[in-house]
Amino acid sequence: MCGIVGYCGNRKAAPVLIAGLKKLEYRGYDSAGIATLYKGGYRLVKKKGRVEGLGDGKDVKGNVGIGHTRWATHGAPSTRNAHPHVFGQVAIVHNGIIENAAELKKECLARGEKFASETDSEVIAHLINRFYRGDLAAALRACTQRLTGSYAIAVLAAGSPDTIACARQKSPLVVAKNRAGELLLASDIPAVAEEGLQVCTLQDGEIALLQNGEITVFDSTMRRINRDFFVCDAQISAPAKNGYEHFMYKEITEIPFAMRNSMPDFTQNQDFSVFYKVLCQAKYIEIVACGTAYHSGLCAAYAFEKICRIPCRVSLASEYRYRDPIVPEGALVLAISQSGETADTLAAAQLAKERGACLAALTNVGHSSITTLADFVILTGAGQEVAVAATKSFNAQLATLYAMVQALAAHQGTKVECRDLPALAALSLKASERVRSWTPYFTGAKSVFFLGRGADCFVASEGSLKLKEISYIPSEGYAAGELKHGTLALVDKETAVVAVITQQSVAQKTMNAVHEAYARGAKVFLVTAFPEYGKREEIVDHVVIPTCEEAFSPALSVIPLQVLAYSVCLACGYDPDKPRNLAKSVTVE
Repeated sequence: MCGIVGYCGNRKAAPVLIAGLKKLEYRGYDSAGIATLYKGGYRLVKKKGRVEGLGDGKDVKGNVGIGHTRWATHGAPSTRNAHPHVFGQVAIVHNGIIENAAELKKECLARGEKFASETDSEVIAHLINRFYRGDLAAALRACTQRLTGSYAIAVLAAGSPDTIACARQKSPLVVAKNRAGELLLASDIPAVAEEGLQVCTLQDGEIALLQNGEITVFDSTMRRINRDFFVCDAQISAPAKNGYEHFMYKEITEIPFAMRNSMPDFTQNQDFSVFYKVLCQAKYIEIVACGTAYHSGLCAAYAFEKICRIPCRVSLASEYRYRDPIVPEGALVLAISQSGETADTLAAAQLAKERGACLAALTNVGHSSITTLADFVILTGAGQEVAVAATKSFNAQLATLYAMVQALAAHQGTKVECRDLPALAALSLKASERVRSWTPYFTGAKSVFFLGRGADCFVASEGSLKLKEISYIPSEGYAAGELKHGTLALVDKETAVVAVITQQSVAQKTMNAVHEAYARGAKVFLVTAFPEYGKREEIVDHVVIPTCEEAFSPALSVIPLQVLAYSVCLACGYDPDKPRNLAKSVTVE
């Protein structure tokens, strides 16, 4: 969830590190820091808060260095707990969680060593310093043999000038070389991306040494291995707002384009011919995902079962392993992760594959960890998403999943159409501007409930998630029929309710829940494909979205809810791109 950068070359390292950290701000963090090595000593700059607090780095000497943005797990957000951590000859940055840190720390304390932070990460510096005898890669390897948990580690040693060693286990890390012969590393490619950059994605257990203009990769036994490097797409290096105030709203406006780029024709595209055959032969589909991706999975499962009549189950990836899941013969497992690095989803996907499932990964990031694990990789075309709260990536996932449903239905002899969704999404986006006028009812609300039935229920959950992610207002998404089973006790005149109605067969049932909320003083708003429901006296205001195949309606009905969350966030005075306590890429369990 944190960000790592490293630089080894002829330029001053600090400005390069800070520039890289700024490109990783979308991942979420609470403190930042850099360390450079100069004349056998460290130049250390770290602060609680934003990267900009580090300055521009132009006065910090040294041509080799490491940097970090921290998202607190062990220890409160503070300058003291910010990385890099220095002990003895060693400076380290670390992403992940060291599960046996307490045990290792006891050993260090027994040797009389002092700790300067509350983090689990600092113990890494102590261990490497203990093992270091002039060979930094060997010391790092000895350290990792003692670690339990997940990590991406970059380390400097005062006795090894112009050298960085790094290691990876269940946390993303790339190493790279640019045209000038400078060496770089990062937890995510955008931090270092530039024209012609040669990049290698490290695999679990691997260690890399950046030294003398060369990158050497070792396996977990320190055997040198040859790894392929690929040329980076420079277009991902510098996302821009293009006149928008925030990335989040810019990305909402990009939804039609993202959807259009995320709808392969599985029946005709030769790149997916084998996957299409597996899809058509599947007897059971299971989807594993977290957060917003979990909601897209719920929407897809509804469509697979309603249209294709194939059993489809959706599991929270964070719970999947712990229920000892049964994987039926002929099962197809779809693992959905925007970043391709979601730790819980990776673990669930690995288990499903070990138990015999055919594994397909749906991700927005090529060369991510999940792409090396899956039997089939399906990339969405959302483009880089910077705002922490997912918007266009959710719609892109839906577009790809609905294209699968359409392809499977066609194989079964059923015709459904999802190709018009991008154009309809543009109309929904235009209609969504109306929700900005709803904002005052939500900023003053004690609580907010989003209601729906069928596919609308899953959109309600996603709308609720967006609101609480960036406005910090207590909110829940509910199946409308469940309101009366306890939750109605919370509804009063300080409650705001958003009902979603795009399923005609259950529209009146949802309106029954609207009546219940209205009767208790709640202010009720409506997102619907049926204008007549918006004219009821219970409704304060409504937005009408286009009609489409009902099972595919979440791709349209979610857009007003995204705009609503954005508008309420601004009215509350918060930054929608960088919500507190959250990160874009959730690489810890």
